[in-house]
Amino acid sequence: MSTNSLFHALTVFCSGLFAFDLAQAAEARPNLLLIVADDLGYSDLGCFGGEIRTPNIDALASRGMRGTNFYVAPSCSPTRSMMLSGTDHHVAGIGNMAEWTGPTQKGKPGYEGHLNDRVVTLATVLRDGGYRTCMAGKWHLGEKPEHWPAARGFEREFSLLQGACSHWGDMMGLLPSEPKVTYTRNGELVKELPSDYYSSKGLTDFIIDGVQESGKDGKPFFAYLAFQAPHGPLAIPEAWKDKYRGQYDKGYDVIRQERLERQKKLGIVGQGVETFPRLPHLHAWNALTDEQRKLAARKMEVYAAMIEYMDDQIGRLISHLKESGQYDDTLIVFLSDNGAAGEDMSDLIAKLSPAAQGWFSKTFDNRLENIGRPGSCVEYGPAWAQVSSVPLRLYKGIEADGGIRAPLIVSGPGVRLSGDINASVLHVMDILPTFLESAGVKHPSEEAGSKVARPKGKSMWPLLAGDEESTRTDAVWIGGELFGNRMIRQGDWKLLYLLPSVGGKGDWELFNLKQDPAEMKDLSAEEPEKRAAMIRLWDEYVTENGVILSNAGPFEKVER
Repeated sequence: MSTNSLFHALTVFCSGLFAFDLAQAAEARPNLLLIVADDLGYSDLGCFGGEIRTPNIDALASRGMRGTNFYVAPSCSPTRSMMLSGTDHHVAGIGNMAEWTGPTQKGKPGYEGHLNDRVVTLATVLRDGGYRTCMAGKWHLGEKPEHWPAARGFEREFSLLQGACSHWGDMMGLLPSEPKVTYTRNGELVKELPSDYYSSKGLTDFIIDGVQESGKDGKPFFAYLAFQAPHGPLAIPEAWKDKYRGQYDKGYDVIRQERLERQKKLGIVGQGVETFPRLPHLHAWNALTDEQRKLAARKMEVYAAMIEYMDDQIGRLISHLKESGQYDDTLIVFLSDNGAAGEDMSDLIAKLSPAAQGWFSKTFDNRLENIGRPGSCVEYGPAWAQVSSVPLRLYKGIEADGGIRAPLIVSGPGVRLSGDINASVLHVMDILPTFLESAGVKHPSEEAGSKVARPKGKSMWPLLAGDEESTRTDAVWIGGELFGNRMIRQGDWKLLYLLPSVGGKGDWELFNLKQDPAEMKDLSAEEPEKRAAMIRLWDEYVTENGVILSNAGPFEKVER
């Protein structure tokens, strides 16, 4: 009997009358590998229509499933809190980004700014269920020792505690209030990084060592590889800096349309789909000066190279798993934590204070020839973020689909799909119950008298095993809120409220995403009863999760 057949038989057995015996079934339980890219856009991967070369990620997609309606939060730490807890981020302690918590939110339950004690992490549950657990990468879920990864279930870890920093070994932060960032290794502070450190390689090195160590005692592993790439500041090793030289000289208007056409050929979107138009405050490519085009194209060249380099490192990890005989027994999930990043670092710094702006200009060398090298700090900006979001509306930080719909790939034992594209509604909270079902481990909230918050996600196994087309019926809904922007999705329908500060109406809009994935036609007037019914779902979401609305966020000046 093959490993996959044995795993499926054991899963069926576990769902019956008999308890799952961890000791007897240890060999059949899969390894679990969770790979998260930071700020990767919906259309950046080759298997989602991008021109960027991602052969290793594409190969995972070809042997598994791509989810084209997979939802996350519009920013990093809310998504990570939901992914690791299986609960809504307002329950898990990250109701708002810790950096932007508003005065009405501070000190309230769900707004602790770190993973709170109401939730238990996926790592903790799997560790207690007999798995070896390791992590490498961005944490952004608490900076005190009691909130570190080592205190939340990871036996081996190498972690960046903050949300963003230099990709090099200098450990430079991006804000004058935080010129140096904090790394931990196995529960201890890291004093310095190697001089030749680059994030994507260093993180992959640690995970390879971790899974190699896990294999020595015969226990399955849970490995969480949380890349910093392609989050800004844009950075790439010197040997890779010209991989995409000249490829983006045609400009963002042309590249957007080319991606849309590839998505149609791949079946990512329907043939009649139009992409959300270029934002009105952004100039057409041909209206830019020669210098502006050179600068913009160079930023996108480095961004693309960062993604290909990350894919190369994923390929290195997969090669190790194959060489060690672990690949066929490893369930792999790949996703991005939010939509593409449309912010400009210099603009965000300018909102803080003139002193911060002065610090930024003195600290970083952002000349054209230095972009991507140590000492530079640039991002690729909203025009390219719209390219990365094709065909969706807007980008990171916003509850429009360009901010909250991410690429998802699931591949490995028990997954009966091969290159399948699934358009059912999936959510990042589904990761935890899917992994727990794979491992045959119960969540502690199922124990009598438990006060741990119950996961709200749904296991994807009925879909992955080929038994069902969806994990949710059209009557089941998901919700979201961040920075005062809000949404409800139910079946093909989406209710969306965007503040004027992000280009919204400051009122509810209603869209049918099957017909209009770019959210361009508000159907509120045609469907008033549906709109009213979904507003009631929003009220239910607020009550269930303790949402406290605040406009505090990167789009507003905030009194600190």
